[in-house]
Amino acid sequence: MKILRFFAVLLIVFIANSQQTQAQTKSGNDSNSVIVHKDPRVDILVKKQAQINEETTKEARRTAKGYRLLVINTNKRDEAIAAKTKVYTYFPDLKAYLIYQSPYFKVKVGNFKDRKDADDFRKELSTLFPSGVFIINDIIEIKPDKNKEEDNRKPDPIP
Repeated sequence: MKILRFFAVLLIVFIANSQQTQAQTKSGNDSNSVIVHKDPRVDILVKKQAQINEETTKEARRTAKGYRLLVINTNKRDEAIAAKTKVYTYFPDLKAYLIYQSPYFKVKVGNFKDRKDADDFRKELSTLFPSGVFIINDIIEIKPDKNKEEDNRKPDPIP
């Protein structure tokens, strides 16, 4: 009985090995490879989707060169968070950005197109932050003009 099992296992191993050899000879090389047959239209769709993604993210970003105010530059996170809270408390209309650039936490405030506007707010913020508020060049977020959006809409017909 043991001999019969031994020959059965040996036969199974031989059959499995011969199938692997046949597969290698059909493919023409000894390495395992997969041949993929795909529709060329898939590549076209992928390119179109990439273009759509790029255009929509550009529309959503709407950034430009401008100015921001550097309120604090510290290596203590708690101080940076307190400064950001202070800015939101006294100037809720200004947007504050907490940025970590190792090892410093920076709090930048505002999105100013003109340096004069940034300077006006710098004077006001200097009273809250006596250590100094600095105007820096930065990439700012631009809100779309409401006037332009209204111009693009068609007027309602008068009944």
